[in-house]
Parts: sequence; structure tokens; C-alpha cells
Amino acid sequence: MNHQKFAEEWILTWNSHDLEDILSHYAEDIEVITPMISLATEGKESTLKGKTAVREYWKKALEKFPDLHFELIKSTAGVNSVALFYKSIMDKHAVEVMFFDDEGKINKMYAHYD
Repeated sequence: MNHQKFAEEWILTWNSHDLEDILSHYAEDIEVITPMISLATEGKESTLKGKTAVREYWKKALEKFPDLHFELIKSTAGVNSVALFYKSIMDKHAVEVMFFDDEGKINKMYAHYD
């Protein structure tokens, strides 16, 4: 996988706000772990499992942040994984580590924010 090409495509897809295009990068059994989930659920959860749960969460996030725009700073490659460093919402910097299944879909993602 060309991690730079993937990173640029991923950023463009998020900036399009097209939820189905965004979700096309993710496996049905996706697991998303991020402090933003904890913030949105007032500390009750930090993890979402399954594309249905992730779809609902991201739908609400895109509605809440209609001007959402990410700016890629750097991407790096790992073993069946990539890490993206980018400027996120609320003027935060984010690092997302994404792990891929055998079909090239993201099946686990950890996000970190400053």
C-alpha cells in the first residue's frame, strides 16, 4: 500500500462530507477507539464496534461540524497499518493509527488528539 496516496485520498474523502464514501474505507467489523467518542458520550464510552454504530456516530459528527476540514501533515506506514498526522476539528492535531484487514479495509482505528 502507498501510505501517502491512501492518506491523501482519506483526507479528501472526509473533506467531501460524503458519509458513504467515508465509510467505504472501513470493514463491517470496524472498531474505532477515540477520545472524541468519550467526549460525545460524556465518558460513558470510548469505543464503537461495527459499521452501523460508526455510521450513526459519524453522521451526527458531520451534522455538528458542517465546516469539518482536515489537513494532512504527515503519513507513515507500518505492518498492515498506517498512521496519519493531521489538523482536525476544533483546531486540534490528530494522529490516527489504522489497521487493515486482508481486503484492504480498515478494521481497527485508534485516534489521539492534542
